[in-house]
Amino acid sequence: MQLLLVALGAYLLGSFPTGYLIVRWTTGQDVRDQHSGRSGGTNALRAAGFWAGLLTAVTDMAKAVLAVGLARWLVADQPLAHVVAGLLAILGHNYSIFLLRREAARWRFSGGAGGAPTVGAAVGLWWPSLLILVPAGAAVLWVIGYASLATLTVGVVAIVLFLWRGLLGAGPLEYTLFGLGAAGLLAWSLRPNIGRLLAGTERVVGLRARRRSRSGAED
Repeated sequence: MQLLLVALGAYLLGSFPTGYLIVRWTTGQDVRDQHSGRSGGTNALRAAGFWAGLLTAVTDMAKAVLAVGLARWLVADQPLAHVVAGLLAILGHNYSIFLLRREAARWRFSGGAGGAPTVGAAVGLWWPSLLILVPAGAAVLWVIGYASLATLTVGVVAIVLFLWRGLLGAGPLEYTLFGLGAAGLLAWSLRPNIGRLLAGTERVVGLRARRRSRSGAED
């Protein structure tokens, strides 16, 4: 019953539609009808501005921290349960039961790409990971210029981080499975973006976007 509660609670916490609610409250719009259609921080920023995007990202992280915290409280001696809680929080965020709606004669789940809850779940497993994952993702976003690649980077760094800690005996080796699962969920949700990355048509932001803008202005 404890494991079932952990799994269900983690999914429902992850499903809580923070981005949808924030954009609805601030603009009256449905974020699912704006830009990428996702409910995460990046699309909330595009739909409702910087502060809406930041608040969405922070709350999306917080719900995953809470999900993992619940698991560590209820089943403290079962690291695999902690991993499952983190992954189900991401899954709930990406496929929210609260954002289920009927489109073209079929039911469709909506949600985000999973970047913020991946960071949040990692923080729940080991809080200093915040000081590693966020700078790594931000550096990729600013220097390379692809938000999707920055999100994928978070998953890859999580694998390396928890594997390293597990091999050193500083944390459960099972937490490496969280990194692997999170990277898989991120890659699955970002399939369209990966296709555009390979085609060279993905939207550029950050430093590269500024350089392109300046180059265009000079021309």
